[in-house]
Amino acid sequence: MDRAYEGDETRQTARNVGLKPVVPPKRNRRNPWRYNKKLYKRRNEIERFFRRIKDFRRIATRYDKLDVMFSAFLNFVTIVILLNR
Repeated sequence: MDRAYEGDETRQTARNVGLKPVVPPKRNRRNPWRYNKKLYKRRNEIERFFRRIKDFRRIATRYDKLDVMFSAFLNFVTIVILLNR
């Protein structure tokens, strides 16, 4: 989640499905809540990972018809990304 999705309804929906939202409140919020700043900063790592896997055309366009093949190639891409660090 990002600040654009920090509404009460969106946060409650996330909680209902078992997620713990760590999005900071907007600055003009009347009743701001506390959030885990360290966890929110790590969100960037996830976003960068998704950007990297989308560099692989097969992942971005989802050519594979079977979930097993897609998952296998996703694992392969993850290994390639980690080895190139």
